[in-house]
Amino acid sequence: MSRSLDCAALRNYNSELATNLEELYAKREEIDRQISTLEKHQSNIQHDVQVFSNQLSKLEESLMEKLAARDAHDQLIREIQNAYLKILQCSQSLLEMVKTESSRLSKRDGQGKNSKR
Repeated sequence: MSRSLDCAALRNYNSELATNLEELYAKREEIDRQISTLEKHQSNIQHDVQVFSNQLSKLEESLMEKLAARDAHDQLIREIQNAYLKILQCSQSLLEMVKTESSRLSKRDGQGKNSKR
């Protein structure tokens, strides 16, 4: 009888081993599906990071161009303002000179009229 008990125990162990092995395979497959999902998610995020990185590079380049353009405009505005100020100063000087000469000529013309009388 010992032999038949050994055979029965062996069949029982074999059955339990097969069941446990099937459960391990099922758990492994679930883990494998989770890994696959995580890898796809990781790949999507890496793609998004690359897209954002490219967008950021283009944005930084555009920003640098705009900053340089603004600086050029600021420089041109300063130069024009300085030139305009010089024109105003020259105009004021010219006006003062015209007034002075006009006054001088008027005085001379007035003296010339008096001397003719």
